[in-house]
Amino acid sequence: MVMPAASIEIALLGWSVVLLLVHIAVQGAFAVRERGLSWNAGPRDDALPPTSAMAGRAARALANFKETYPAFIALALALAVTGRAGGVGETGAWLWFGARIVYLPLYILGVPWLRTLAYGASLVGLIMMLSRVLGG
Repeated sequence: MVMPAASIEIALLGWSVVLLLVHIAVQGAFAVRERGLSWNAGPRDDALPPTSAMAGRAARALANFKETYPAFIALALALAVTGRAGGVGETGAWLWFGARIVYLPLYILGVPWLRTLAYGASLVGLIMMLSRVLGG
């Protein structure tokens, strides 16, 4: 049995997991550098907030990613299973993905307006995907 090729939205869904892992690795690296390996390997009962600006930014960037990620997952899957992949939904998926890639370094480096623009672009991408899901 020949399986149909995966849509771009599904391919980006797979790559979005890589992006999630990058966020986790970056945040973890800053936490280890700040608190040490023993703290990181331990139970972290004394949950301490990050003290350096970059460690805090990495933690907030990960939290921000996790806010829009469920919507991306749901919309990418909805586009694929309803046969509505492509078109404006595909463009929206690319926009969300690209914006989320640039968001992380912009946030860590403390670039305020471009970071906000990247976040806004990611939301526009989700809205484009949603319009394709709802509009057919």
